[in-house]
Amino acid sequence: MNTPFDELPPEPKKPRRLVGLRASFLTGIVVIAPVGLTLWLIWTVAGWVDGMVLPLIPAGYQPEQYIGINLRGIGVIIFLIFTIVVGWIAKGLIGRSMIGFAESLVNRMPVVRSIYSGVKQIAETVFAQSDRSFEKACLVQYPRKDIWAIGFISTEARGEVNAKAETGSNLLSVFVPTTPNPTSGFLLFFPREDVIELDMSIEDAAKLVISAGLVYPPEHKPEPARKPRKRA
Repeated sequence: MNTPFDELPPEPKKPRRLVGLRASFLTGIVVIAPVGLTLWLIWTVAGWVDGMVLPLIPAGYQPEQYIGINLRGIGVIIFLIFTIVVGWIAKGLIGRSMIGFAESLVNRMPVVRSIYSGVKQIAETVFAQSDRSFEKACLVQYPRKDIWAIGFISTEARGEVNAKAETGSNLLSVFVPTTPNPTSGFLLFFPREDVIELDMSIEDAAKLVISAGLVYPPEHKPEPARKPRKRA
């Protein structure tokens, strides 16, 4: 019988082989997981698009009859070609006239008008090729002082928002995203002096938000100044 003062036997050490196998397994998970999830996501999206597009094609023109197999991704190709053709037509005079006529009909429908205008505004914001984008990543104190959050500077506040705000300087429109879904968040207006701009890019700041603070951008050390060469 051991007394409380007796020395306990040392705990058996784990074999080095098991430790090495565990480290190799975790390293393999880190390598395989991003690739596997990316392939799975592409495969799932392609199947979803095929399920939406292929039923709209008449039975006599189904690609399976010509190829001989049900090849996943055919619906994606058809959708891309159809979208390009529609966009090419919409750029022309006839296409713009048709779109204007259709929108005038939609504007006369009370419920459909609200849904269409909202979806159109979202689509134009997300997919339109324009110069509107976030300018810089920044740090702001939110939701209270001494608590910092990453935000994205969009524009300078103008009009009534900037005129009626009781601040001594102009306001900046800052979008503060949520984690892990950066597409949702809060539009806040801060005085310019309360916004600290960051050197990191918009993409690095978005990765930091999505990863909940686990993925930090690499620090870029300033290059040392070169000494001028002495002339002989």
